[in-house]
Amino acid sequence: MSHIYNISHDIDRHASSGKVAIRWLNREGKRSEWTYAKLKELSDATARGLVEAGLGKGDRIMILLPRIPEAYVSYLACLKAGLIVLPGSEMLQPGDILYRLNHARVKAVIAHETLISRVDEAAEAYDGELLRFVCGEGGDGWTPLDDCRGSEETALPETYADDIAFISYTSGTTGGPKGVIHHHSWAIAHQKTATEAWLDIREGDVVWATAGPGWAKWVWSPFVSTLGAGATALVYHGAFDPETWLTILQNEQVNVLCCTPTEYRMMAKTERLDRYDLSHLRSAVSAGEPLNREVIDTFRRYFGVQVRDGYGQTENTLLVGTLKDVEPRPGSMGKPTSGNRIAIIDDEGNELPPGEVGHIAVHRSSPALFKGYYQDPERTKAAFIGDWYLTGDRARKDEDGYLWFEGRADDIIISAGYTIGPFEVEDALVKHPAVKECAVVASPDPDRGSIVKAFVILKEHVTPSDDLVKELQNHVKTVTAPYKYPREIEFVDALPKTASGKIRRVELRELEKKRKAGR
Repeated sequence: MSHIYNISHDIDRHASSGKVAIRWLNREGKRSEWTYAKLKELSDATARGLVEAGLGKGDRIMILLPRIPEAYVSYLACLKAGLIVLPGSEMLQPGDILYRLNHARVKAVIAHETLISRVDEAAEAYDGELLRFVCGEGGDGWTPLDDCRGSEETALPETYADDIAFISYTSGTTGGPKGVIHHHSWAIAHQKTATEAWLDIREGDVVWATAGPGWAKWVWSPFVSTLGAGATALVYHGAFDPETWLTILQNEQVNVLCCTPTEYRMMAKTERLDRYDLSHLRSAVSAGEPLNREVIDTFRRYFGVQVRDGYGQTENTLLVGTLKDVEPRPGSMGKPTSGNRIAIIDDEGNELPPGEVGHIAVHRSSPALFKGYYQDPERTKAAFIGDWYLTGDRARKDEDGYLWFEGRADDIIISAGYTIGPFEVEDALVKHPAVKECAVVASPDPDRGSIVKAFVILKEHVTPSDDLVKELQNHVKTVTAPYKYPREIEFVDALPKTASGKIRRVELRELEKKRKAGR
């Protein structure tokens, strides 16, 4: 039988330390500090308030909060109340929210005051009851989160290691987003793999992991890894700017940095890097896509720090990486992490010898592997070949066990660390009255790794123009999360298709690679 365990236990154990859990600042210069004791006190009270509001163990709750301390309190409170958390980005639009409400039969939402109109719009089309809690000022039907404080006499449910903690949604190649199931036990495996061996977080560290709430990467690093290790999480609520990032790293004396390759690339391009003193920075890691050799060299030359690559997914944890005790090989993804059985396999599930390109696969026995896609046995089954889960990425392994990335095996687009499914963008585009048909693919980009490129067939009598490109881009931003919009649109008369009529996106991807390589 599974043992009693809750992710929040690993964070609560630091409550008596007197240490600062969160150091928060924003672009206006405001700042505050929250201790582990304060996090525990507030999350305990909020958990009891959620139970008193009628929520029970196993109910699904969606959290839509930006980079603020209340996000940490809310996640902890929901986990303590035995609720299943659906992380949600503040960029989600009403249609995205409604999809998740329906798919997971969500019972409650915690949202920031700036997002309540989107939730209300989605709720109007939702046929289930929905409790609504707001961080800030709310309207009719919204309970302020500050008022959701329960009595100490209210009991919280026991949770077990194999109870579901999260359903994180990630884009698929077809259909709507997939709900990735992770149990509370995922955090145990993740902390052994990522917190210690990769991030190298030590007691007393100031850790800046730049991912925002609503993403699996936020659960990975800013939440579970940083707070589980008893470090101080630096939280900056402001838009990315390379000079701002470098100034914060210097002034806040950050010891551990975790951000995307795009952020590293933009920082590396900043003029006069010798202006910045990053001597406190001991560990720097990058995840989301391969990092350029020149960026790694720049950080080593100016700041004396080795930026180490890491590879993982919403469905698992850190699978491959240049760990703190692994000799770096620039251009390589690193080596498979301990505790996870990783292999390069062919289409039949056979392990391939060094030098041959195949699928990056994870064995079912890996403790941090997801437990399936929520309410979707067909997609779960399709993700496996025998006992191997297919990541969708291809690589080769060298004689020394290092993995070298070769590209996606499917149509998923990875842009600036965001995972984007072509279906969602295509679905948004064809809702525009000018669009007859379209295909969306990844197009190489020096800063973002890839961008979303749309090939569009217009309806008869519609004339292509620059204004129409902008109109279509803005249309996509309103239908789905803005980060998915096509940064390039090309109007075409036809799309390459198979004999059965399916669009050959692979042909369009290869066309883009050749075009960009020839520039």
